[in-house]
Amino acid sequence: MSDSGEGIRFRVLGPISMTPHTPTAAKVRVLLATLLVRANEAVSTASLIDELWDINPPRTAATTLQVYVSQLRRALGEIPSEPTTSDRRLHTVPPGYRLTVSPTDLDLARFETLRRTGKEAYDQGDFTTAAADLRESLALWSGVALSGVPHGPVLATTCVRLEELRTVTLEQRIAADLRLGRHHELTGELMELVNQHPYRETLHAHLMVALYRSDRQSDALQAFSRARKALVDELGVEPGAGLKRLHDRILRSDPLLAWQDPSPARPAPGAPALWLPPATADFTGREAALATAAKLVPGAAEGEAPRGRQVLVVGGRAGVGKTTFAVEFARRNAAGFPDGQVLIELRGSQDTALDASQTIIALLRRIVPAGAEPPAGTDLPELADLLHRAVEGRRLLLVLDDASSEDQLRPVLAAMPEVFTVITSRRPLTGLDGARHLVLDVLRSSEAHRLLVSIVGPRLADDPAAGREIARLCGYLPLAVRVAGSGLAARPHWSGADWADRLADESAGLTPFVAGDLDVRASLLVGYREIGPAERRAFRLLALAPVPDFPLWAAAALLDLPPAETEQLVERLVESQLLSVRRTAPGRPCRYSYHRLLRKLALEQLDADPPGAVESATDRLGAAFLRYARYAAALLTPGATEVPDGDGTDFPPAKVVGDTPARWFQDEAAGLVGSVRQAHAAGLWCLTWELTEALAGYFEAGSVWDEWAATHQLALEAAQRAEQPTARSAVLRSLGDLAWQQRRNPQAAEYYETARAIHHGLADRLGEAHCLIGLADVALTDAEPGPAAKLYAQAAELLGDGADGRRGRTDVLRGIALTHLLSGRPEDALVGFGEFVDAAQRLGDRRWVQFGSRSIDRIQEHVIDRTPADRLEAVEVRPGVWLVGDPHLRE
Repeated sequence: MSDSGEGIRFRVLGPISMTPHTPTAAKVRVLLATLLVRANEAVSTASLIDELWDINPPRTAATTLQVYVSQLRRALGEIPSEPTTSDRRLHTVPPGYRLTVSPTDLDLARFETLRRTGKEAYDQGDFTTAAADLRESLALWSGVALSGVPHGPVLATTCVRLEELRTVTLEQRIAADLRLGRHHELTGELMELVNQHPYRETLHAHLMVALYRSDRQSDALQAFSRARKALVDELGVEPGAGLKRLHDRILRSDPLLAWQDPSPARPAPGAPALWLPPATADFTGREAALATAAKLVPGAAEGEAPRGRQVLVVGGRAGVGKTTFAVEFARRNAAGFPDGQVLIELRGSQDTALDASQTIIALLRRIVPAGAEPPAGTDLPELADLLHRAVEGRRLLLVLDDASSEDQLRPVLAAMPEVFTVITSRRPLTGLDGARHLVLDVLRSSEAHRLLVSIVGPRLADDPAAGREIARLCGYLPLAVRVAGSGLAARPHWSGADWADRLADESAGLTPFVAGDLDVRASLLVGYREIGPAERRAFRLLALAPVPDFPLWAAAALLDLPPAETEQLVERLVESQLLSVRRTAPGRPCRYSYHRLLRKLALEQLDADPPGAVESATDRLGAAFLRYARYAAALLTPGATEVPDGDGTDFPPAKVVGDTPARWFQDEAAGLVGSVRQAHAAGLWCLTWELTEALAGYFEAGSVWDEWAATHQLALEAAQRAEQPTARSAVLRSLGDLAWQQRRNPQAAEYYETARAIHHGLADRLGEAHCLIGLADVALTDAEPGPAAKLYAQAAELLGDGADGRRGRTDVLRGIALTHLLSGRPEDALVGFGEFVDAAQRLGDRRWVQFGSRSIDRIQEHVIDRTPADRLEAVEVRPGVWLVGDPHLRE
């Protein structure tokens, strides 16, 4: 490979470009842009095709994409025909391609880094650094993001996100400049900005503050009037609460609004400390949880709350709205904490957790006067003592956001025995003595829909079905709902149904769930990256389990680990809020599941596993399903097959299935059907038809028609591709049973005849006999008891006297009894059903015994002992399958 790729720089914050030479072909630039906005991630071939050709790709799309990839490799200085080398940038990785880019070589990566460090500096009160970093990040922009190329779904979504992020960064840079007293220099810039962004209330607020601090109070009030007119005339809405409060403060010349040096601006002891993020204007739901938390506030109930109740841990998975809840709670209960409310983020740059010392230092910077901060190198005990003295006697509410461990918190809490503390964390933090715990779940469906409507507006309110579907596709996760709502709001030309279709596209993964600086993937990745390697592997591979949930034995099969180690891993994932767990009934095993968006994340990360790992895991899971399905099928239909011996496994079938095979099949039906589909997709032909064969008895007993048809069509294709006539004939015979149950007699007869011919050619007397029984049942339900009797007799001859023919011979007794009944010989039918019941009892098939007994009772009551007004209106020809209206029934 050529080394000319070194020194290449990429730009997406403006026209797409690459130095030293940008590809001239438009499609190649689209490919480059798509890979750059997902730099260092695997982008699926399906996503790239969708991006290049939208909804109408050519038939040769996959081949043409490979051509574009080759052209891009040449532009990168790589020789497409050379084997992959360590310094190659563009890699072929399942399920598509990955472009490896150093953060220093991509303007977007540098922008993200500077934006993050600027925000952190702002939050720490270092406004000089914040303004410098944010200004430098904005200088990287040279125009509209991703311009110069057509936009498909990925680039369109990303463009909206980046432009929103650019504006948010600009707003924060201006806020930092205002903190530094640069209001005179800002007024001109802000006047231009509010003309460009007339609906950005934050920019209007900044302009009003800058004018007021420049001794232009009347101009500041006029700025509010212009903002209100734009919002009312164009959108039909009044300014938000924050802008209105600022207007009131300007009217009354609030002295706290005047600029002061940021260093002494921190409140002295005894003065209110207000360091909370803004309230969320469209906060939705959580009323019960807020009421529960409010009971812990001192003075909320009769008497003061004890100290042990002054720590509240708010838990829940990423994106569930823990921080938003904590801020809303703090603001609603501000009156109980007159000395202020303070929020401290417990993560620094690169998502690293602050230790106890760093947390105390950050808190002291909020609540002590300038110059009173501890000097560098102060040890933890002295820091704790300083904090204790700073908060003593003060009624404060502290929010510690995104805690990672008890060790991070204990020294901080010990130093503040009288401070009401709200802690948010994805971990349970059960080791904190005296803490109360409140776990937030996703929103109720009605709440999620209401939140969507508040974001999108009347367009979605008029289409409630689309709104409910979008909420469902978000898994009712508040962050995802906000992102989806913002994405739709930014696309006024899209309908709610169009947006729902985009979110439902599995090939897009989490890509649509990004809007501005709200990024569902980034939020979920925090929890994934902080767990250990073994847990990350488990998180990825367990996503291969068919939805909706899976038992521990399925997890053990996927991970190829013993039960105890598997259980430890999945429980650690539950503690980290990456898996959910439920118990279906007392005494029943636990079942595990993903939130739908966490499962998408796990599937996106599967390329981190070695080649072949996914295929091996799929094969192991299918083999485990097969082992237990065969055991359950043998119990459900005694005599059809022998009960397999599997008690030597880590999860013995007798323990997994128990003595209720029908219930086991019902519990695992979705997983079994999903495993059939996975096996077929992986080209595991033998496993496909074996799983299907094991399911046939359950499908027949429960009349599970849709899954019966879907799995057997896959199994039929698998048998044909593997050139296995025995498997093909068995599948055809089962499809005949399905067609017969659905009253499609001609099609059923065709299936049976085709399968019979295959069995005959293989000299398989048992299989041929079962096909004859099926043909006899068709004749029976066609009101032809005579031909049916002959077919049953032929089947009995083929079955012989061997043990492997016991179930077939019992089935023949059923058919002969029915021919007697439908031929007008009820006494012979009673005798025949008596023989059938005896044979079914010897077989151990309780379902057939009950069916035969019901038949005897009905014949006796409605035929033998009937009154002139009584008659047999219908006959049960198999358990749960009825023949209605045959003329012989009325004789």
